[in-house]
Amino acid sequence: MKDTELDPLYVQNKEQFKQLVASIIRPKIVQGKTLNGKEFIAFLKQTLDALNKGEIPSIGSVVEIFNKAILERCLKLYSQGMSKLQLPVTENKLQLAHEVSKAEAQRLLDQQLFGRRNAKEYLLKFNDEIKKVYENHIIANKYQSSKQCEASWSACEDRMDRLLVTRFPSMTMFNASFNQCNQNFERDCVGLSKEMYALKMAKMLEKSRSLFFKEYCQRLTLSLLVLSITIPVVGHNLKLALLKYGGYIMLIFSLYFEMHTRMYGSLELLHNSPSFQIAVTAWEIIVGNILVLNRQVIQLLFF
Repeated sequence: MKDTELDPLYVQNKEQFKQLVASIIRPKIVQGKTLNGKEFIAFLKQTLDALNKGEIPSIGSVVEIFNKAILERCLKLYSQGMSKLQLPVTENKLQLAHEVSKAEAQRLLDQQLFGRRNAKEYLLKFNDEIKKVYENHIIANKYQSSKQCEASWSACEDRMDRLLVTRFPSMTMFNASFNQCNQNFERDCVGLSKEMYALKMAKMLEKSRSLFFKEYCQRLTLSLLVLSITIPVVGHNLKLALLKYGGYIMLIFSLYFEMHTRMYGSLELLHNSPSFQIAVTAWEIIVGNILVLNRQVIQLLFF
């Protein structure tokens, strides 16, 4: 309708309203260009499409970004707490560190997480990520435990093997090394692999003890036999009756030990006999003095 067809008062009010709107609004300028009505509508449509596609941050997307940053911060706090552990550790100690670090990280998450509606979702994500990190620590702890226990076990095995081929076997030295191996293993082997390696350690030490005792008895018997043959000859040549008869006594001892072993086939019975204990005591004194002399000679030569 034309203005002439309308009520004059209405036309007058319309013109006043147009002037009021024109005085309030400002032209929309985008990239230096003033938009008309159609162009402005097209611009609004593009803006709405961008919002729907997530290309322009909305309130919801800003909250999500904020909460993701908080989640990452909490996971980092948990990892820092767990990294303070010097692996390997016992299973209980690892579990305790996990619980303490998780509680601290979750406390931070509860304090800073924005929006109650998303809290449950982020708590599930938090628990899932914590579980993954904790499982990695369990694997790393098991690996380090196995590595350290293997090293301790191998060191003890090498030490026992060296004692089997020593020039002068000593029961005192073997027992000292045996106890030292056990102490080192208890100190160094910790974590999930300790139980398995403790069984291996016990079997290895028991086997080494059996082999060493067998070798020890053979060496002792052979040494007594050699001395019992040599000493009477020396005593006869030097005309020392005491030395001569002492050699005969040693010969009797060596023959007794050999016959005892062959008849009963048990080194344990031989070990418990008083005569064998006397021979062992004498042998340990001799070997101990020889080892001391060897160390003194080495010190004199090199120092």
